[in-house]
Amino acid sequence: MSNYNEILRQVESLSPEEQIRLLEDVAKFMRRRVNFTPKPKRSILELEGLGKEVWEGIDAQEYVDRERGKWNG
Repeated sequence: MSNYNEILRQVESLSPEEQIRLLEDVAKFMRRRVNFTPKPKRSILELEGLGKEVWEGIDAQEYVDRERGKWNG
């Protein structure tokens, strides 16, 4: 842990610009080291149609009306 503390003290002596540059370089190093590949961004549209079999044969308006009828007891 003494190496870590020494490095931390050295980082504190850097200017803010140098600290940011160091962070970027360490991030690049870690990505290469762990073979990091960012996950692709997902879209909510990928969920379209998911679970549609649950609703087969159910009239949407009848369902909504039935559920709203439960609101007042």
